[in-house]
Amino acid sequence: MQVDDDAVAWPADAVEVARVIDAWGLKGGIRVRPYADDPQALFSSRRWFMRPSDGPGPQRTVPPLLRIRQAKEHGDGVVAIADEVPDRDAAEALKGARIFVSRASFPTPDRDEYYWVDLIGLAVVNREGVELGTVADLISTGPQSVLRVVLDAPQAEVDGEPVQAERLIPFVEAYVDDVDLVARRIRVDWGLDY
Repeated sequence: MQVDDDAVAWPADAVEVARVIDAWGLKGGIRVRPYADDPQALFSSRRWFMRPSDGPGPQRTVPPLLRIRQAKEHGDGVVAIADEVPDRDAAEALKGARIFVSRASFPTPDRDEYYWVDLIGLAVVNREGVELGTVADLISTGPQSVLRVVLDAPQAEVDGEPVQAERLIPFVEAYVDDVDLVARRIRVDWGLDY
């Protein structure tokens, strides 16, 4: 079954969640490496939007949408069967392709749980109301995540290039007082001199 490229509406809230790493089996299955430890975002959607690999090497044409018939955990990844991938050759042609899912299809997180994608870009202020910067990324240290907060303006230069100062704040209850997704703000117990 072919997908008409013009008929595929790319979701405005698309989030890259995984990458195709190889073919699986003889009948068009694909092996997928999810970016998250818990691949529920992949399982919650039966529509995976695709983009070719952004890395070096030959760029292949990929279908803009995979309609997933089956997806399950397999070893340290996920395997899936899609209508648009009829055989092993088609599956091998997808190697390196990036997989996106609409953010609206993610499972609802529990209270006081957040998807990293929802935290990136939030302003971070301390208890005194001083702005510490913006969440640029999160780092997983195993038992906890750490907010990588960068100042909006460069603080120094290295070899004539501006460098943004950053703070690393553990994303744990001891330091994070409040996360307000509507106001796009995280309030923390963190001093300017930390």
